[in-house]
Amino acid sequence: MGFFKKHKLSHSVPDVVPGHVAFIMDGNGRWAKKRGLPRTAGHSKGVKTFEEVIELCFNTGVDTVTVYAFSTENWKRPKTEVDFILKLLDEYLTISTEKCLKKGIRMRIIGDRSIFPEKMIEKMNDSEQRTAHLRYNLNVAVNYGSRAEICTAVNKLIAEGKTQVTEEDISAHLYTAEVGDPDLIVRTGGELRLSNFLMWQAAYSEFYFTETFWPDFGKKDLYKAFEKYASTHRRFGGL
Repeated sequence: MGFFKKHKLSHSVPDVVPGHVAFIMDGNGRWAKKRGLPRTAGHSKGVKTFEEVIELCFNTGVDTVTVYAFSTENWKRPKTEVDFILKLLDEYLTISTEKCLKKGIRMRIIGDRSIFPEKMIEKMNDSEQRTAHLRYNLNVAVNYGSRAEICTAVNKLIAEGKTQVTEEDISAHLYTAEVGDPDLIVRTGGELRLSNFLMWQAAYSEFYFTETFWPDFGKKDLYKAFEKYASTHRRFGGL
């Protein structure tokens, strides 16, 4: 874990941490509204929280982080908000490769990227190619929907000539095939649902829901989630 500056870790941090954590980063707009700010201000603050939280995760011993950045359903939001989120994504992609190289993070963009501008797709491809050899895994889900992901996996199998498929076949054709399923899924903002995120992969994940809006999510909240995870006996259907 020498890639990261050392955070002062709380004594409450459990010895057992999840290998793969996924985040549904919810509540940016409500965080801004509560403060009398435009929703876009919440998204800007949310990006800073995202960078802080992934660094905390990797510094604490997590190997893989997956974040739900923009769903297939988010296109339904007001155009001004969608345009702002895409602008933030484009700006992040511009600087992400150098940041990832410095911190030892392998970047993956998961979701249907075909809808994005060609220059943005080139940035996604460049970041993935240049960081492919690195230690930690960061999956950023954009234009992502779990149902669409499963359909894409099945269509790939059909194209390969499969007439029957197994669970293993589908898992091997998902965007997350190389990093496996999340051990822990954290959702901020008070909602208690997956919202079309990693539904196949979440079959045996542990869940942690918090009322805290994503821009306010910090070290204390993260360690609470890890403590909850550490206290759970994962049986995977057994005893």
